[in-house]
Amino acid sequence: MTTCTSAEAAKILRRLQGEKSALEERENIQKSYVSSLDPQDMEMARPDYDYAATQRKLRDLEAKIRKVKHAISVFNLNTTVPGTDMTIDQVLVYLPQLSARVEKLGNMSRRLARERVDGLERSFSGQHLVEYRFANYDPEQVMADWKSAEEELSMVQTGLDRVNSTATLTIPD
Repeated sequence: MTTCTSAEAAKILRRLQGEKSALEERENIQKSYVSSLDPQDMEMARPDYDYAATQRKLRDLEAKIRKVKHAISVFNLNTTVPGTDMTIDQVLVYLPQLSARVEKLGNMSRRLARERVDGLERSFSGQHLVEYRFANYDPEQVMADWKSAEEELSMVQTGLDRVNSTATLTIPD
């Protein structure tokens, strides 16, 4: 059994996935070869490759990856993020939603209450008209909501960082 933080488990997972990827790349290179040598000299061109041993190593790495991912999943399902009433798995869904809200409100807060629509000038019954776009919301309320969402995003991210770097989980061997 290995006890570590979620952040450390993520690093273990990346390392295992890197090992698996490297082994698969080596296998891809070694599993076949082309030779234009005399058939008597063919063996010297043959790359070292043990199919059975490679498959065992791949299965072992896949089993380790499953154990780490499962431990992280259980941890994410059962660990509440400080400052919220949500578990990590819920926060991982909520953060992109909250980020999108912050971006949308930020864009709305930067709009003027009235702005000229570039390139849209029309003549109507001999009159020259310029088109304007008007905000159909209270800019002060949008700014207050943006600040609130920005603060919440920061708080949730900090809580997630804190729990990922302090709370521990156990990965079975």
